[in-house]
Amino acid sequence: MQRLKALRYALVFLLPLQLLLAMHWGSLSGMPNLMAWWPLLFFFVFLPLIDYGIGRDTVNVQPAQEREVSASPAFKWLCLAVVPVQIATLYLSMQWFMETDLGPAGVIGWLLSQGIISGALAINTAHEMIHKNGRLEQWSGALLLITVGYHGFKIEHLRGHHVHVSTPEDPSSAPYGMSIWTFLPQALHRNSINAWALEAERLRKAGLPVVSPHNEMLVMTLIWLALASTAFAIAGIEGLLFFLAQGILAAATLEVINYVEHYGLERRRTDAGYERTTHLHSWNSSYALSNAMLFNLQRHSDHHAYPKRRYGILRHFDDSPQLPAGYPTMFLLALCPPLWRGVMDPRVRAHHAALAS
Repeated sequence: MQRLKALRYALVFLLPLQLLLAMHWGSLSGMPNLMAWWPLLFFFVFLPLIDYGIGRDTVNVQPAQEREVSASPAFKWLCLAVVPVQIATLYLSMQWFMETDLGPAGVIGWLLSQGIISGALAINTAHEMIHKNGRLEQWSGALLLITVGYHGFKIEHLRGHHVHVSTPEDPSSAPYGMSIWTFLPQALHRNSINAWALEAERLRKAGLPVVSPHNEMLVMTLIWLALASTAFAIAGIEGLLFFLAQGILAAATLEVINYVEHYGLERRRTDAGYERTTHLHSWNSSYALSNAMLFNLQRHSDHHAYPKRRYGILRHFDDSPQLPAGYPTMFLLALCPPLWRGVMDPRVRAHHAALAS
């Protein structure tokens, strides 16, 4: 039964499929520059329309069944299967990019498409796995992050973001009124710096040298350099630039989602520091299809309150702050600050007013 329930999360593989379809249709039609934009059209137009048509899913797994669902190997192996899919898709995408006569519009469309898909597929799946205790999942998640060059997320997210979320100390929590275009470069820069600093601090506390095989950031960076060198060896400087560009765009995709997830929400100060993170400190969306394709990432409040809960048992709470649409729609809205503030600022104020009452 749990394997059947896990099947809906296999919809995540529709994301890399759009890249493969775009390659095929581009070759068949002789219009590769147009088809280069297909994955973006799917993700930001067709997916939200279908998501809205299917509607919300606010049903939670019954408490008596949570242990069974969480222990089901289907949920774990579905995430692990993303690793070879991401690597294979990235390789095929780079090959198509190099071998296809793309104009400037096609190049931009394909890089954006690959970056968005890498962000949604690789980083989102890695986010699920790095929270688990087993080394297989931890390092599989790390490998996915390395494919986009944002491997510091493994360290900063666990030791930084989850500690400081919804406070001024967190680079990935946007305060009320901040534009995405101010937030994005700050988040990318500060999170990268923080990852190195947090790892150095861990090693010093353990009495280990910073420059050593014990340094996860150093090890992951060396693996990333090996992948970048492989891209260069296969496809020259253009292949290397493709690899670097899709990684930057994937990292930017992640931080736009962080902006959406935490905009304007605050944890109150107490005498002991900040109040405990609860299901009231992240924005949520209950739309069924986008949640299935994103491993329930949109049930984000429960994830922050209980970070090790597997995605199959993350819960919806009626009193959590709710987004008016799924992440793909909110992503586009965030890119236009006047529209974003018009939609979200009243919701932020209403949420704070409800907490104060």
